[in-house]
Amino acid sequence: MGLRYLPMTDRDKREMLEAIGVESTEALFSEIPDSVRFKGDFNLPPAKSEYELKKELTELAEKNLNLQQATSFLGAGVYEHFIPSVVNHVISRSEFYTAYTPYQPEISQGELQAIFEFQTMICELTGMDIANSSLYDGGTALGEAINLSYGHTKRKKILVSEALHPEYRQVMEVYGKGFALEFVVIPHKDGKTDLEALKALIDEDTASVVVQYPNFFGQIEPLDEINDIIKQVPKTLFIVSSNPLALAYLTPPGEFGADVVVGDTQVFGIPAQLGGPHCGYIATTKKFMRKIPGRLVGQTTDEEGRRGFVLTLQAREQHIRRDKATSNICSNQALFALASSVAMTALGKHGAREQAYLNMQKARYLKGELEKNGFAIPFGGPFFNEFVVDVKKPVKDVNKALLKYDIIGGFDLSKFYPDLPTHMLVAVTEVRTKEEMDRFVAALKEVI
Repeated sequence: MGLRYLPMTDRDKREMLEAIGVESTEALFSEIPDSVRFKGDFNLPPAKSEYELKKELTELAEKNLNLQQATSFLGAGVYEHFIPSVVNHVISRSEFYTAYTPYQPEISQGELQAIFEFQTMICELTGMDIANSSLYDGGTALGEAINLSYGHTKRKKILVSEALHPEYRQVMEVYGKGFALEFVVIPHKDGKTDLEALKALIDEDTASVVVQYPNFFGQIEPLDEINDIIKQVPKTLFIVSSNPLALAYLTPPGEFGADVVVGDTQVFGIPAQLGGPHCGYIATTKKFMRKIPGRLVGQTTDEEGRRGFVLTLQAREQHIRRDKATSNICSNQALFALASSVAMTALGKHGAREQAYLNMQKARYLKGELEKNGFAIPFGGPFFNEFVVDVKKPVKDVNKALLKYDIIGGFDLSKFYPDLPTHMLVAVTEVRTKEEMDRFVAALKEVI
C-alpha cells in the first residue's frame, strides 16, 4: 500500500484519460518538442509514503529552536505576542479558510464584512480616512506607498530615514526600479531621523519622505516636526511605516499630518512562524481614495434596505491603465487580515491599549536592569518596546552563547549598521515575564 496523500489508482487514471480521449499521460505532452525534453533522471531520493514523509518532516522541524522551547528577545519586525484562542477557531472555518477573492457579493457577505471590519479598525488605529483590504506584508505595503507618491507627484526622489527597517528599504528599492526612482537616505542622529539633514535634502523634486514610527531602533520619531518640514514643500507626501500595536497607545500618524500610513499587522493574531506570511496594511487620506492600491470593500444597502458589503472603486488604474499603472497588486491577505481583525476584536479598544502599555513597561524594566548591570544604552529618547544595547562583543557570538541558556537574543545591528558593531536590538513584548528578563540579564553578564 502506497499510503499516498492524494490516492489515485491506475483505474482512476484510465477513466480520466478515456474521458478526454487521450491514450496515455505521455500523450498530454506531445506538443513539447522532443529536443527540449529532459531525458535523464532527477537527483532526488525515492518517493516516500505519506506516513514516512510526515515522520521525516517532523524530525527536520524538531531541529529548529521554537518559541515553546526558548525565550525570545528578538523582534526587528517579527514579534511574539499573545494570540487569543478564538483567532484559530474563526480562521479555521471552511468559509474563511478556503475563501479567495469575493467577486460575487451575494455569496460572500461574511468574507466581505470581515475585510470591511479590518479596514475600519486600521483607520481607527492610524487616524486615516481610508484603508485597503490588506497587502502581503509591511515591506510591500511601503513599496506600494512610494509608487503611489511617484504616481501622484510625478517626482522620482524619495527621502528615506536611515532609521527605517533596512529590509523595508531593500523592498522599496526593488519596487522603485521600474520607475527609476532615486532613493536618498536621511542619516539618523542619536537613533532618530536627523531633522537638519532632512531640511537640507528635501526639495521640489522630492516625491515623498519615509519614516518609521516607532523606528527600527525602537525610538519614537517627532512626527509633528517632520511634518512641518515636509509641508514646506508643496505636493511632497509624508509616508509613515508604523507598528499598529504601538498605535493603540501612541498618537496616530494621521493626527500629525501623514498622507500615507503603512505597516504590518503580524502583531495582531499572526504567529512569528519563521518570518512569514504576514499581513500588510496601507491607509491614506480621502484625497488618495482612487489611487490606493489593492482592493477596497464598501458598505451599502440592498433593494430591501438591508446592510451589505461589496468590492468598490474597482475601476482604478492598475485595472485599466496597463503600463501607466502605478500598481499591479490585485490580491490581498484575506485570511491573515481576518486573523488580525479577530485578535483586535477579542482584545477590544481598551485591551489593545493595555497590551501596548505592558510592552512599554516591560521594555523599560529590562532596559533599567541592563543599565544597572553596566550595559550602555546608546539612544536615550522615548521608545516603545524595542531598544538598543551595547553588548561589548560581536552580537553574533553573544547570541550563539545565549542559545545554551535557551535564550534567543536580539537582532545584530552590525548587519546593516557598521557604526553599531557590538549593538543588539532587544524586543520585549507583553508575554515576557520578570523572571525571563532577569535570566536574560544574568545570561548576558555570564557570556560577556
